[in-house]
Amino acid sequence: MDYSTQSDEKKKELLQKSKTIAIVGLSDDPYRASNKIGHYLQKQGYKVIPVNPNIRKVLGETSYPDLSSVPEPIDLVDVFRNENELLSVIEEAADNKIPAVWLQAGLVCQDGLPVAEKAGMDLIDNCCIMVEHRRLMGN
Repeated sequence: MDYSTQSDEKKKELLQKSKTIAIVGLSDDPYRASNKIGHYLQKQGYKVIPVNPNIRKVLGETSYPDLSSVPEPIDLVDVFRNENELLSVIEEAADNKIPAVWLQAGLVCQDGLPVAEKAGMDLIDNCCIMVEHRRLMGN
């Protein structure tokens, strides 16, 4: 399966069935894309869990240092990190049996494809979750 060209149907399915989204790299700076997208996702009814070891709270939610520290089930991980950190995030998501990882626009991790495939995890890359939500969900 070519994970880098996930179909609109798969993206829409993920957006519909996901209730809790962990955002790795969520910033507390309201001018950063991760913050704007986190706020947008909250307004759409998703529970947003910040994953950033450098902040304690953002968007009214406690921030966790890593995915393994999050005390509740996560449906989808949205990633805002440097490309050299993507594989470790995908591996951590697989280790925690998180069903899906979404890499924001401009982010691709070819080394993460076999990890996702082995874990039975969906991997979306190189597209903005907010843009896709608006396009596919009609908002």
